[in-house]
Amino acid sequence: MNVITLASRKGGAGKSTLTAHLAAFAQRQGHRCLLVDADPQGSLALWHARRPDGQPALESAARGVDRAVAQAMVEGYGWVFIDTSPTMWVVVQEAIRAATLVLIPARPGFFDLAAVRETVSVARKHGKPYAVVINAAPVKRDEKEAPAVALSRAELDRLAIPVWSGQISHRAAYLTSLAAGASAGELAPDSLARHEIARLWSAVERSVEAIHGAHAPVSPMHDRAA
Repeated sequence: MNVITLASRKGGAGKSTLTAHLAAFAQRQGHRCLLVDADPQGSLALWHARRPDGQPALESAARGVDRAVAQAMVEGYGWVFIDTSPTMWVVVQEAIRAATLVLIPARPGFFDLAAVRETVSVARKHGKPYAVVINAAPVKRDEKEAPAVALSRAELDRLAIPVWSGQISHRAAYLTSLAAGASAGELAPDSLARHEIARLWSAVERSVEAIHGAHAPVSPMHDRAA
C-alpha cells in the first residue's frame, strides 16, 4: 500500500485541493483509494460530501492517522491520500511518518518557500522521501515559466530540496470543480487542469516505484517531460 501525505505549515498552499484532485484522478485510473482528512478545518470532507458516489472513500483522523492507515491496509486499499493541517503538530508528524512519499505544495513566493523548510526538516527527520509541488503558479506563456516560478525553483535548488519539474497553474477549473463535488478531470476531461493533474500523478507513480525499488529515501518527482 502507498501513502501520499500532503503537508505544509503554510495555510492556503493547496493541500486539500491537490489531495482531492490527485485521489479522484487515481480512482478513475482504476486504483482503490482512501482519503484521510487529518485537517480539523474539514475542507476535504466538505468536498467529499458533495460527491454523488462517495468515492474515493473518506476517513477522518480523529482516532489517529496510524489507526486509519492500518485499517486501510487491512481493507485492501492500494493508495491512501492524507490531507493535513497547516501546522507541524503531532498529527501532521504522524501523517509524515506514515508516508511513502510526502508532497509539499508551495505557491511561488517568499512566504511559502520559508514554510517549506520546516516541513522538509520533519520529512528528513523521519527519513521520508519528499518533493515540493509548485502550486497556483502563473500560467505558462509560450511554454515559459513565469519569473516567480523560475526564482522559486532556483531557491529550492540552492537548498537542495527536490521539486517536481511541472507545475499546477492558477486555474479556475480546480476550484469550480471542487465546489461541484468533482475534480477537474471529471468535469472537463480535455482541460489543461486535467492534464496538469495527470502529469503530477504520473510523477507520483514513478517516484513511488523508485522508492520501493531503492528501499531507501530518494530524490523523487522528476518528470520525463519538463
